[in-house]
Amino acid sequence: MDKRAQTCCFTGHRHLPAGEEESIWRWVQEHLIPLLEQGVRYFGVGGALGFDTLVAEKLLELRGQYPQIRVILVLPFRDYQSRWTAAQQARAARIESRVDKVVYCCDAPSREAFLARDRHLVDGSAYCIGYCTRATGGTAYTLRYAEKQGLRIWNLAER
Repeated sequence: MDKRAQTCCFTGHRHLPAGEEESIWRWVQEHLIPLLEQGVRYFGVGGALGFDTLVAEKLLELRGQYPQIRVILVLPFRDYQSRWTAAQQARAARIESRVDKVVYCCDAPSREAFLARDRHLVDGSAYCIGYCTRATGGTAYTLRYAEKQGLRIWNLAER
Protein backbone atom coordinates (compact mmCIF):
# COMPACT_ATOMS: atom_id res chain seq x y z
CA MET A 1 0.00 0.00 0.00
CA ASP A 2 1.34 3.42 -0.99
CA LYS A 3 1.38 5.60 2.10
CA ARG A 4 2.57 8.78 0.36
CA ALA A 5 -0.91 10.35 0.44
CA GLN A 6 -0.92 9.87 4.22
CA THR A 7 2.62 11.18 4.77
CA CYS A 8 4.11 14.60 5.52
CA CYS A 9 7.80 15.36 5.91
CA PHE A 10 9.50 18.26 7.63
CA THR A 11 12.64 20.20 6.83
CA GLY A 12 14.14 23.25 8.49
CA HIS A 13 17.22 25.00 9.74
CA ARG A 14 19.40 23.81 12.61
CA HIS A 15 19.43 27.31 14.05
CA LEU A 16 16.06 28.86 14.76
CA PRO A 17 15.59 32.49 15.83
CA ALA A 18 16.02 32.77 19.60
CA GLY A 19 12.72 32.61 21.44
CA GLU A 20 10.73 31.79 18.29
CA GLU A 21 10.27 28.04 18.76
CA GLU A 22 6.70 28.26 20.07
CA SER A 23 5.66 30.66 17.29
CA ILE A 24 7.18 28.37 14.69
CA TRP A 25 5.36 25.40 16.22
CA ARG A 26 2.05 27.31 16.09
CA TRP A 27 2.68 27.96 12.38
CA VAL A 28 3.42 24.24 11.88
CA GLN A 29 0.12 23.37 13.57
CA GLU A 30 -1.83 25.65 11.21
CA HIS A 31 -0.98 23.17 8.45
CA LEU A 32 -0.52 20.01 10.52
CA ILE A 33 -3.97 19.88 12.16
CA PRO A 34 -5.87 20.07 8.83
CA LEU A 35 -3.60 17.32 7.46
CA LEU A 36 -4.37 15.13 10.48
CA GLU A 37 -8.08 15.76 9.97
CA GLN A 38 -7.86 14.66 6.33
CA GLY A 39 -6.15 11.38 7.23
CA VAL A 40 -2.43 12.14 7.12
CA ARG A 41 -0.86 10.06 9.88
CA TYR A 42 2.80 9.43 8.98
CA PHE A 43 5.33 12.17 9.70
CA GLY A 44 8.96 12.02 8.58
CA VAL A 45 11.51 14.05 10.50
CA GLY A 46 15.21 14.34 9.67
CA GLY A 47 16.66 14.18 13.18
CA ALA A 48 18.83 17.31 13.02
CA LEU A 49 19.04 19.93 15.74
CA GLY A 50 16.75 22.93 15.52
CA PHE A 51 13.57 22.58 13.48
CA ASP A 52 13.69 18.76 13.21
CA THR A 53 14.12 18.32 16.96
CA LEU A 54 11.37 20.83 17.75
CA VAL A 55 8.92 19.13 15.38
CA ALA A 56 9.76 15.61 16.58
CA GLU A 57 9.25 16.51 20.24
CA LYS A 58 5.99 18.34 19.54
CA LEU A 59 4.63 15.52 17.33
CA LEU A 60 5.35 13.04 20.11
CA GLU A 61 3.47 15.28 22.58
CA LEU A 62 0.59 15.65 20.14
CA ARG A 63 0.10 11.87 20.02
CA GLY A 64 -1.80 12.20 23.31
CA GLN A 65 -4.48 14.13 21.42
CA TYR A 66 -4.05 12.38 18.03
CA PRO A 67 -3.06 8.76 18.72
CA GLN A 68 -2.95 7.98 14.98
CA ILE A 69 0.29 9.98 14.60
CA ARG A 70 3.27 7.87 13.54
CA VAL A 71 6.69 9.55 13.72
CA ILE A 72 9.45 8.25 11.45
CA LEU A 73 12.95 9.48 12.28
CA VAL A 74 15.10 9.53 9.13
CA LEU A 75 18.82 9.81 9.91
CA PRO A 76 21.62 10.20 7.36
CA PHE A 77 23.83 7.50 8.98
CA ARG A 78 24.37 5.60 12.22
CA ASP A 79 26.02 7.58 15.05
CA TYR A 80 24.89 10.78 13.33
CA GLN A 81 24.77 12.58 16.69
CA SER A 82 28.18 11.37 17.93
CA ARG A 83 29.73 14.87 17.75
CA TRP A 84 26.84 16.58 19.50
CA THR A 85 27.08 17.74 23.10
CA ALA A 86 26.02 15.32 25.83
CA ALA A 87 22.80 17.30 26.38
CA GLN A 88 21.99 17.25 22.66
CA GLN A 89 22.67 13.51 22.48
CA ALA A 90 20.42 12.87 25.49
CA ARG A 91 17.62 14.89 23.88
CA ALA A 92 18.03 12.95 20.62
CA ALA A 93 18.00 9.64 22.51
CA ARG A 94 14.72 10.59 24.23
CA ILE A 95 13.17 11.31 20.86
CA GLU A 96 14.57 8.14 19.27
CA SER A 97 13.20 5.99 22.11
CA ARG A 98 9.66 7.24 21.45
CA VAL A 99 9.37 7.35 17.65
CA ASP A 100 7.62 4.61 15.71
CA LYS A 101 10.47 3.89 13.30
CA VAL A 102 14.09 4.89 12.69
CA VAL A 103 15.57 4.79 9.18
CA TYR A 104 19.30 5.08 8.42
CA CYS A 105 19.95 6.20 4.84
CA CYS A 106 23.66 5.39 4.59
CA ASP A 107 26.29 3.37 6.42
CA ALA A 108 28.95 6.07 6.70
CA PRO A 109 29.10 9.86 7.08
CA SER A 110 29.26 11.78 3.79
CA ARG A 111 27.62 14.66 2.00
CA GLU A 112 25.69 12.06 0.03
CA ALA A 113 24.25 10.66 3.28
CA PHE A 114 22.59 14.00 4.03
CA LEU A 115 21.22 14.28 0.49
CA ALA A 116 19.96 10.68 0.70
CA ARG A 117 18.17 11.54 3.95
CA ASP A 118 16.55 14.60 2.38
CA ARG A 119 15.43 12.66 -0.72
CA HIS A 120 14.12 9.77 1.41
CA LEU A 121 11.93 12.17 3.40
CA VAL A 122 10.50 13.73 0.24
CA ASP A 123 10.16 10.54 -1.82
CA GLY A 124 7.85 8.99 0.77
CA SER A 125 5.63 12.06 1.22
CA ALA A 126 2.80 13.99 -0.40
CA TYR A 127 3.26 17.03 1.86
CA CYS A 128 6.22 19.00 3.19
CA ILE A 129 6.26 21.60 5.94
CA GLY A 130 9.49 23.57 6.10
CA TYR A 131 11.18 26.50 7.72
CA CYS A 132 13.67 27.95 5.24
CA THR A 133 15.06 31.48 5.31
CA ARG A 134 17.96 31.00 2.86
CA ALA A 135 18.24 30.02 -0.81
CA THR A 136 21.19 27.70 -0.16
CA GLY A 137 21.86 24.72 2.11
CA GLY A 138 20.15 21.46 2.89
CA THR A 139 16.74 22.87 3.77
CA ALA A 140 16.57 24.90 0.53
CA TYR A 141 17.70 21.82 -1.43
CA THR A 142 15.00 19.70 0.21
CA LEU A 143 12.24 22.21 -0.53
CA ARG A 144 13.35 22.52 -4.18
CA TYR A 145 13.46 18.74 -4.48
CA ALA A 146 9.98 18.47 -2.89
CA GLU A 147 8.64 21.00 -5.39
CA LYS A 148 10.12 19.03 -8.32
CA GLN A 149 8.50 15.87 -6.94
CA GLY A 150 5.09 17.56 -6.82
CA LEU A 151 4.59 17.72 -3.04
CA ARG A 152 2.25 20.27 -1.48
CA ILE A 153 4.72 22.56 0.32
CA TRP A 154 4.45 25.16 3.04
CA ASN A 155 7.52 27.24 3.91
CA LEU A 156 6.73 28.82 7.26
CA ALA A 157 9.51 31.39 6.88
CA GLU A 158 7.54 33.01 4.03
CA ARG A 159 4.82 34.19 6.41
